[in-house]
Amino acid sequence: MSEPLSSLLRPQTLDECIGQKHLIGENKPIRIFLEQKKIPSMLFRWPPGCGKTTIAKVIANTIEAETFFLSGVTSKKEDLKQILAQAKTNRQYGKSTIIFLDEIHRRNKAQQDTLLPHVEKGDIILIWATTENPSFSINSALLSRTRTFVFEKLWEEDIVAFIKNNRQKILISHPGIIVSDEIISYIARLGNWDLRNSLNILEATIFLKKTGEITQEDVKIAGQKNLYYDKNGEEHYNIISAIHKSLRDSNADAACYRIQRMLAGGEDPLYIARRLLRFASEDIGPADNNALLLANQVYDSVHKIGMPECDIFLIQLALYLAKAPKNNITYKISLETKADIEKYGNLPVPMDIRNAPTKFMGDLWYGKNYQYTHDQPNKKTTNQLFPKELEGRNYWK
Repeated sequence: MSEPLSSLLRPQTLDECIGQKHLIGENKPIRIFLEQKKIPSMLFRWPPGCGKTTIAKVIANTIEAETFFLSGVTSKKEDLKQILAQAKTNRQYGKSTIIFLDEIHRRNKAQQDTLLPHVEKGDIILIWATTENPSFSINSALLSRTRTFVFEKLWEEDIVAFIKNNRQKILISHPGIIVSDEIISYIARLGNWDLRNSLNILEATIFLKKTGEITQEDVKIAGQKNLYYDKNGEEHYNIISAIHKSLRDSNADAACYRIQRMLAGGEDPLYIARRLLRFASEDIGPADNNALLLANQVYDSVHKIGMPECDIFLIQLALYLAKAPKNNITYKISLETKADIEKYGNLPVPMDIRNAPTKFMGDLWYGKNYQYTHDQPNKKTTNQLFPKELEGRNYWK
């Protein structure tokens, strides 16, 4: 089986890499570390296909360290133990050991802890990569002992330039194939800022076409655009936050776009419906009580119909919520009442508004002096409804 394009064309030096100029450009941190051949433990964070593994391999080749590439998904504890033992031996002979651990967020905190003493002692240089927010998924002690570098997505022009520069190498074994600049741009857009994804699309298209000039239809047949979306990761929370804030700002277009974005990424439509139901009370509330009624109906409808038909229900609801008047009084009251409960704890109910179902309780002044509202002029009473500590509270300002 031939080597995949993404592996065949992998850059061997920093100068061959594309993007990430803020990290590998002239006088930028990773380049400076590499020129001095003094590499700290580092965390590479952010999107797939942007060069994290490639730059780690360039580092390993440049400083001539013994390097081990592990996956947070497939590697086992035993594999890591053997490597750590080898690293101690290497250090005794003055040789560096690099462990590149991809998808470290897939390892639990206890597994991450096994690396901590070896990083502290300098037995290993740990280069780890994650597409998740390390604040949520990485052991804080390990995080504090490494330098974090945030990678950026590759721009379309970066991917176009890379493919054009390597077009001759790509087509050397496919002399009957013609790939125009227009098709290269189209494939770069389909790749969704992921160079590896773009190369995979191009490779599949060449394989299926066999000969002749590649068209957009050929590319469509070869593969669809892969959306970067992790239902359990940070992108999930980023997008639902964007939906909420778009609705709050009465921007229906932005909200509808992101609802469809989540659905296209495989999100459960009931999750979106549940968040919109919350929004109807949190940000609209008594300003338009029909918003909550409609949101509840849409939730039920989404549950009954499911995907793919239910998307229009969510969009209809988003349009209504965006246009509705906004009032966050319910949310504010929720926060203020929680704060009082946390501050004062279990305050007793005033005696005059307690029920007295037994004589014994009546003798203890349960319900004493209670004023029945409907018997009072103008339906007004002087009943003590709050405990003394909260007397005069006015949450509904």
